[in-house]
Amino acid sequence: MDRNALTATARALVAPGKGILAADESSGTIKKRFDSIGVESTETSRRTYRDMLFTAPRANDAISGVILFDETIRQASIDGDIPFPKLLADQGIIPGIKVDAGAKELALASGETVTEGLDGLRERLTDYVALGARFAKWRAVITIGDAIPSDACIDANAHALARYAALCQEAGVVPIVEPEVLMDGDHTIERCFEVTRRTLQRVYEQLYAQRVQLDGTLLKPNMVISGAGASKQADVEAVAAMTVQCLQESVPAAVPGIVFLSGGQSDQLATAHLNAINTLGPLPWRLSFSYGRALQAAALKAWAGADSRRTAGQEAFLHRARMNALATTATWTEGAEAAA
Repeated sequence: MDRNALTATARALVAPGKGILAADESSGTIKKRFDSIGVESTETSRRTYRDMLFTAPRANDAISGVILFDETIRQASIDGDIPFPKLLADQGIIPGIKVDAGAKELALASGETVTEGLDGLRERLTDYVALGARFAKWRAVITIGDAIPSDACIDANAHALARYAALCQEAGVVPIVEPEVLMDGDHTIERCFEVTRRTLQRVYEQLYAQRVQLDGTLLKPNMVISGAGASKQADVEAVAAMTVQCLQESVPAAVPGIVFLSGGQSDQLATAHLNAINTLGPLPWRLSFSYGRALQAAALKAWAGADSRRTAGQEAFLHRARMNALATTATWTEGAEAAA
C-alpha cells in the first residue's frame, strides 16, 4: 500500500470545481432507465450510451472520476476501440469501479438489508487494477421505518464497509465508503439526522478498527433530508444546515472529501442543496458530488437511443455536470441554470 498515492488520488477526486459521475448502474437498473425512453437494454446499447457520456467534449472540466460497472470497465469506445478506462484516463478523468454485489435481505431482520460481495473481493480488485481502476465504491443501504434501522443492521453494514475499504487500500485502490440512509418513507428531517449520525459514527468506528487510512478514502453519504413522503418538506437552508451539523458530529477531519449521492432528489434540487451546503463553513473536507441519475436523467432523455441525438445527450450531461461543479464552489444560481 502506497499511502501517498492513495491520498493523492483521493484528493484528485475532490479537486476544486469537480465531482464524480456514477455510471455504475447494475443491469437491472439500467434496463429500467432504458425502458423509460423505449430503448432495449443490450450490451451494444449500453456501450453506445456510456460512450456518449464518456466522450462528451471537455467533460474533465467538471468531472474528476467515473464509477464503472463490471461490464463497462471491460468495454471499449465505439470510435477507435479504446478501453473505457484508458479513454477516461487519457482525458485526466480517474476510472473507478463498483465492487459490491448488492443489498440482500438481512437474516432475522424484516425490512433490512446487508450488502454482500466480500467473498473473492481481493482477487477481483487485482483484476480491476489491471484493467485501470484507481478507486472503488461499495454501497450500504439503511432504511428508516417502524423500529428500524436496528443496531444489528447498522453494525453489519458498517463492518462490511470497513472490510471492503481495507481490502481496497491493500490493493492500492481508494475506497469510496457509501452508507446511504434512504429518503424513502414519511420520516422527518430530524429522524433522518438521527439515523444518519448514528450510521456514520458506527462506520468510522469500524474503519478505525480495520486500520483503514482515512486520508486515503472518500465518504459518499446521503444529505440529511425529509422523507419523500413526509407531509412537511425541509427547505434548502435547513437541509444544508442539518447536513453540515451531522457531518461535523460524525466525520473525522482526516477524510479529504465528501461526495454526496443525490438519492432520488430532482436534478436541480440536488444541485441547490449542494450549493447551499458549500456556503457553510469553513469545513475540514471538500464537499462535492457523486451523482448518477441526477447527472444522467436529462442526458438519457435527450439522447433517446438515437445516433442523431448523441450531441444533444452530451450537451444535457455537460450542462448538469457544470451546474454541479458550480455548486461545489457555492457559485451556482438559478440564473446560471436559466442562462445555460
